[in-house]
Amino acid sequence: MHTPFTNMTFCIRTFGCQMNKHDSERIAGMLEGLGALPVETIEDADVVAFMTCCVREAADTRLYGQVASLKNVPLRAGSPLSKRIVAVGGCIGQRDGEKLVEELRHLDVVFGTHNLASLPRLLEAAIAEGGHQVEVLDAASSFPTELPTAREHHWAAWLPITIGCNNFCSYCIVPYVRGREKSRPLEDIVAEAERYVAAGVKEITLLGQNVNSYGRDLYGAPRFAAVLDALDATGIERLRFATSHPKDLTDEVIGKFGTLRSLMPALHLPVQSGSDTVLAAMNRRYTRAHYLGLVRKLREACPDVALSTDVIVGFPGETAKDFEDTCRLIDEVGYHQVFTFIYSKREGTPAASMEDQTPHEVVQSRFDRLVDMVQKRAFEANQRDKGSIVDVLVEGASKRDALLLSGKSPKNQTVHAPLPAGRSAEELAGSIVRVRVDEAKTWYLSGEVVDGA
Repeated sequence: MHTPFTNMTFCIRTFGCQMNKHDSERIAGMLEGLGALPVETIEDADVVAFMTCCVREAADTRLYGQVASLKNVPLRAGSPLSKRIVAVGGCIGQRDGEKLVEELRHLDVVFGTHNLASLPRLLEAAIAEGGHQVEVLDAASSFPTELPTAREHHWAAWLPITIGCNNFCSYCIVPYVRGREKSRPLEDIVAEAERYVAAGVKEITLLGQNVNSYGRDLYGAPRFAAVLDALDATGIERLRFATSHPKDLTDEVIGKFGTLRSLMPALHLPVQSGSDTVLAAMNRRYTRAHYLGLVRKLREACPDVALSTDVIVGFPGETAKDFEDTCRLIDEVGYHQVFTFIYSKREGTPAASMEDQTPHEVVQSRFDRLVDMVQKRAFEANQRDKGSIVDVLVEGASKRDALLLSGKSPKNQTVHAPLPAGRSAEELAGSIVRVRVDEAKTWYLSGEVVDGA
């Protein structure tokens, strides 16, 4: 079937969370289904789509810089277009809409988080009619999983179970750009997972702004534990999920880490702060003691569980004591990984109007200290796996050394090992090999493949 996109090339640049990455796979699936060809570089692309995040100010700056720079990138030789078509979607597209084309006059298409399916039509109009094509909807008419997808890896799949968020943390823009929480019917989730398993997918990651509250809108109460049971029954080898809000993490879900065959011993559980005062100002709706109680229960259910988290430094009003409370919590938990951020004011959120008298240099000093501590704790956490044998889902060759395979352990650690004799990284990609860990660094493990490949 010949379409206006036949033999046209496209490139997608994705910022932000796993949900944005999944949305990018949906866009790629739509465009490839219409005959367009994916390319790696912007220079080779007739159409460039940016899937954006607006959680932090740096993402805005990065987007504006990259879009502005395209004015000076010539169109590829042999392109069927007279000009490169540039599109912006995702959270910044949803938030800014028409404002984007007012500030970036060479931008052709803007779409939001609720209308991924509109992109081919908007691109076609931009090609045929020129001008600015802007469409941002207040809510989605269908779940984005109804769209085709072009997965980055054949052995792994994102599987959204909810979209939107009802939490309204005082610093967060997500509920305003992703909308209210909406769950997929359980039978639809299971059917999609069964298709992935039949296609040879080894690992499924369940997605949602808050997976723990899955089903509250459909069934009157959260049913995330039932989702985990149902996905385990499909035969999937590895099951993960993101992201979890501590206030909704139930004992029933925690117990699944000790009973379900496929559920990997790794959990991302954002704490944001170790201070009750700051947590209340953030509207997180749990306390330090409650969070530490969850950690204790998780380690009782699965002693070897690897925990990761998010921490914001410099939230308005954060005192030296508040920061010390955060440091003590990180010491007590012993995370494998901590994603640290300096607070970024987001207009339209309650925190944007809060007074903040802390000098930037003080916040930066706290942040630098926290990063140093996090790195030391991550190194210590990885030492526990030195000398062990871990199952590694191979992702391909190491980016630094083509003679090393690279993959993920059950605890989501990066693992490197020399390729077995006569085997290539391409051949092993998507398979699970056993690696004896000889060395444990801050951000990766390394060793040798044992028992063959």
